[in-house]
Amino acid sequence: MKISTKGRYAVRVMLDLALNDEGICIKVKDIAARQGISEKYLEQIIASLSRAGYVKSTRGAQGGYLLSMSPEKYTVGMILRVTEGSLAPVACLEEGSNTCDRRDVCDTLGIWQELEEAINKVVDGITLADLIKRQKIRVEAVNHDI
Repeated sequence: MKISTKGRYAVRVMLDLALNDEGICIKVKDIAARQGISEKYLEQIIASLSRAGYVKSTRGAQGGYLLSMSPEKYTVGMILRVTEGSLAPVACLEEGSNTCDRRDVCDTLGIWQELEEAINKVVDGITLADLIKRQKIRVEAVNHDI
């Protein structure tokens, strides 16, 4: 399994919204500038996040985007599933039902199930709040070294 650019950027966008939340809408151009993502591509990503209810949008001169919930409520897995769909490492595990005609005799199925469980444990165990903490620790370490 390989996470696409869209998935990686979606996590970065959500983290950017969380880090820069001052109670006012954040403009796409500001996020794009901070993250080094084209505005056009960013709009596509935010549209997916908005459809999922993860961000709120406001139109107009003071418009932009805000998280719909607090950073503690979002896991990396939630965000990735919006942009990536299933995180299953093999097709036979997608959508929770194994319809493969070899499922009863497949000697490798257990490996793929364990891999899927490990992936889900990691991505569902990290929230945006956790990423904020990690970022603060990293910045403090960099500032300490200066």
